[in-house]
Amino acid sequence: MDSQIWVVATLLSSIIIIILTIVKFKIHPFLALLLASFYVGALMGMNPLEMVNAIEGGIGGTLGFLAAVIGLGTILGNMMEVSGAAERIGITLQKCRWLSADVIMVLVGLVCGITLFVEVGVVLLIPLAFSIAKKTNTSLLKLAIPLCTALMAVHCVVPPHPAALFVTNKLGADVGSVIVYGLIVGLAASLIGGPLFLKLVGKRLPFKPVPAEFSSVQVRNEQDLPSLGATLFTVLLPIILMLVKTAAELYMAKDSALYTFLEFIGNPITAMFIAAFVAYYVLGIRRNMGMGTLLTKTENGFSSIANILLIIGAGGAFNGILKASGLADTLAVILSNMDMHPILLAWLVAICLHAAVGSATVAMMGATAIVAPVLPHYPGVSPEIIALAIGSGAIGCTIVTDSLFWLVKQYCGATLSEMFKYYTSATFIASLIALGTTFLLSYII
Repeated sequence: MDSQIWVVATLLSSIIIIILTIVKFKIHPFLALLLASFYVGALMGMNPLEMVNAIEGGIGGTLGFLAAVIGLGTILGNMMEVSGAAERIGITLQKCRWLSADVIMVLVGLVCGITLFVEVGVVLLIPLAFSIAKKTNTSLLKLAIPLCTALMAVHCVVPPHPAALFVTNKLGADVGSVIVYGLIVGLAASLIGGPLFLKLVGKRLPFKPVPAEFSSVQVRNEQDLPSLGATLFTVLLPIILMLVKTAAELYMAKDSALYTFLEFIGNPITAMFIAAFVAYYVLGIRRNMGMGTLLTKTENGFSSIANILLIIGAGGAFNGILKASGLADTLAVILSNMDMHPILLAWLVAICLHAAVGSATVAMMGATAIVAPVLPHYPGVSPEIIALAIGSGAIGCTIVTDSLFWLVKQYCGATLSEMFKYYTSATFIASLIALGTTFLLSYII
């Protein structure tokens, strides 16, 4: 019993260290996670060399798979940005008269968010919200909140986003299945947390015009954008390849040459590699961009992902220490004896960590380290469902600790009170709906 108390105290105090160092002392999450790793190793009585080896193994094991996917995904996202492909999707959806403006923003966020980091997606797509707000004389909040909620949802629950892919990989879940179920969860969460919630708010939602400092931001001319077919083909290609791999695993004989080929092209690294070169050609070379220009854009994009790579690597180190120290096994026994459903546990840990740390990525990695050891005690719950539960929790509680909160506040010209009332509430409702949808899916899968 004393050892269990020590394990719980060690884990809780390590989380407190991560929170304090990031929020209070403004230390980079990479250093905060490494500090927590050394702290846990020391308190669990690990040999110093074993501790370093566990940290090294955790970083290498995590980045060995994800570094390539993140790099290739960055190329795809960059090509979406420089070509105007994301704007093409938005402009096309605007022509659907039966879709309201806020629903359009949700769909734009979900489709474009597949290939864009959430902050990049906000910066890239907010001019579209500005344009629609001006044309329809709509409050900017009514458009920006659904857009940002959808971007956050797809960021947390749909691979190949780094955090979602990290969780999927660590839990041993099938990527294709998580993509399909994640899109269902993300759509439900975004529509209810965004447009439906704001509709219920009604006239209490304040009118926010486009802030003066952004009034000159324009969407590009339609004739300068790639075609819708080329755009959708490029965006959805890696998703389709990964889904083909999942279908092959379900319906094909394992010893056939075709099965081997589909497994190869559907691997996330291969799928993203193919999609990156397709994006170079379809969104770049065919649109008269030279290889020199594409090289420059690629290099600029790579310089921006160092931050996310370091954070994910340190998250892998923390994960490695929890396993190597024996803390994860003891924690699994403790949590399995609690009268709490593993889906609810995964959601609760992720949403609390997001609120505390301010990073959905860090929250999802921390939640995975805590929840993964519990799964063998619940053989009836699939790893795909737990991956969705962790992502669902990370959608919620976007508050002052999250840089995204301040980014949205700046673009919308909203007050702190308005952000809490409408944006934080929207992400929390979306998180609850995602949790509910995940529970429903658990009865089907």
